[in-house]
Amino acid sequence: MVTFIPFGERPNREGVLYVLKLLQRNNLLEDYVIVESSRVDLISDRVPHDNAYIIGEHLATYGIIEKLRPASLVSIDAHTDLMHDFLDHGSWLAYALENRFVKRAAVLAPVLMIPSTERTQLWTRRVKIFPALLRSRKVRGRWRAYRNLQTNDLPGIVDEARRYLGEEIYLTVDLDVLRPEYRIARFQHGELTLEDLLKVLEEVKKRFKITAFDIAEVSDRIERSRLGKKAFVEVFQLLMG
Repeated sequence: MVTFIPFGERPNREGVLYVLKLLQRNNLLEDYVIVESSRVDLISDRVPHDNAYIIGEHLATYGIIEKLRPASLVSIDAHTDLMHDFLDHGSWLAYALENRFVKRAAVLAPVLMIPSTERTQLWTRRVKIFPALLRSRKVRGRWRAYRNLQTNDLPGIVDEARRYLGEEIYLTVDLDVLRPEYRIARFQHGELTLEDLLKVLEEVKKRFKITAFDIAEVSDRIERSRLGKKAFVEVFQLLMG
């Protein structure tokens, strides 16, 4: 079964309902359920234990994993979602780690990693970050490069994530990780092409047992995007296969 969660503002809600119809038109959907909620704290009580979720605003993942309580999580996203100021779509992973809804996490392919204000902290405990592009961080007074998809081999990065996380994971794929021309998500986009994203997902599928997954940040922009529709369908098929 596939659970659709049209959560967030109107563009996100309409985007989720649109891709439901898109999957039906392509004969890719059999059993499904729609879970409505205007508050993230209600999602965990309403969602079923499923292995596939299609969601609007990425904050909904917080409610899903509050229900499922996976030991480990992999997030493929243009953002780290590790800001630690207040709970929203940019901080859900930080609070999920802090509240022990998930024990460990890895974020693959982010490009936007800088806290939004001087008072905003980036959560760093029990999480590894593997940026899409070359990025550095200060460690004990020295600048060191993150292992990243630009200058390191993808299988090696996914292997390192597996050693850290273990065999079983919950997987969340934020479609804003794709380049702007795909026009799926509402805000800032990442640096991956569809081909890049599919390669990342294939490596993750090879090395992990994915107990459940979600596809996040679907907005109504996808209805007017040929590339966006193609990307969504191919990502869905790969993860469901």
